[in-house]
Amino acid sequence: MKYLAFIITVLVLVSCKEESGPLKTGPWRAVLQLDDKREIPFLLEYKQDSSFVIINAEERIDVDDVTFKNDSVFISHPVFEGTIKGTFTKDSIKGAFIKPNKGRTVPIIMTSGRQARFDVDAAPNVIVTGTWETVFSPNSQKDRYMAKGIFDQKGNRLTGTFMTTTGDYRYLDGVVENDSIKLSTFDGAHAFLFEAKVTNGDSIMEGIFYSGNHWKEPFTAKRNENYKLPEADSLTSLKKEYDSLQFAFPTIKGDTVSLRDKRFKNKVVVVQLMGTWCPNCLDETKFLSEYYKNKPDNVEIVSLAFEYAPTREKAVQAIKKLKKAVEIPYPILLAQYGNTSKQQANQKLPMLNQVLSYPTTIFIDKMGTVRKIHTGFTGPATGKEYETFKNEFERFTELLAKE
Repeated sequence: MKYLAFIITVLVLVSCKEESGPLKTGPWRAVLQLDDKREIPFLLEYKQDSSFVIINAEERIDVDDVTFKNDSVFISHPVFEGTIKGTFTKDSIKGAFIKPNKGRTVPIIMTSGRQARFDVDAAPNVIVTGTWETVFSPNSQKDRYMAKGIFDQKGNRLTGTFMTTTGDYRYLDGVVENDSIKLSTFDGAHAFLFEAKVTNGDSIMEGIFYSGNHWKEPFTAKRNENYKLPEADSLTSLKKEYDSLQFAFPTIKGDTVSLRDKRFKNKVVVVQLMGTWCPNCLDETKFLSEYYKNKPDNVEIVSLAFEYAPTREKAVQAIKKLKKAVEIPYPILLAQYGNTSKQQANQKLPMLNQVLSYPTTIFIDKMGTVRKIHTGFTGPATGKEYETFKNEFERFTELLAKE
């Protein structure tokens, strides 16, 4: 009996400890409220160590920068500048998701408890699993672009992503109800919502894509299991009048680095054009940092950061934040700040015919010759496509290293 009483006491104390923090531990649901009364939902978990985990399909994003002051809470992503600021009770937070350098604010409501990402009241009567040839902004010559939808449906549950020539929309998570689909994601930098109807014997999709409360565009898609995007290695190239890539940009300490430096002499060099604000760049940076641990001795990596932070100081802070979060072992140079204009990036690197995307990855052999330029990044949300990219990257760099 004494042992039983001891166990009960311990359980009561543990229970009290779990509930003694500012927020209830366990599952939470958040909704970003758009201007037209639509919502972008996502799920989280609040842990006993006062951190959150953002959940998108198979993705888990740890957010441990959570601070409380009086009745206010501040939740900041480990890399991106986006911050959730709000007032809280034990089981709710009401406030806004803010990106100060972009001047963007989206109202947000977060509530404790196990809840569905999207509520559904009916079974699906369409099957979405498969590959979809997709066109965003199909009626706009200026904004029109192609994508490849890759989806997996299990009952009402739908996951997948859209791949484009410049990257992918990362882990999308949602539902199928009757003939309608809803997909959302929130990664700390971007909040996406896709809504569409599927018709014509499960072969046609028409919908709207919402990016936060600042952008929306229509999209259409047709089922096409054989659809392929243009080859990522064919979109950006070296101009004919140039025979090599050259640059000189400062590190975050102010030291100028160029490809003529001893560090890169007689080595294969992988040059990454990126931004600390870019989720696809973060995915590639994680891959490159992991690859660097076991790379051949005669392979080097350097990143060129194109930052929208308005001042050099803020851009440097963003780079430091990324380096710390990912433990990046290679140099990141500040190529541009104040905007992320690809036209201006092209002026900084005039030997390229065009800069289409962040990230863009340039492979240079030991003689200084540009051997390949890869536009965009096929991230982990693309599944088999990501595995193919990793294998090709490692095979190609190893080939260059052995030459």
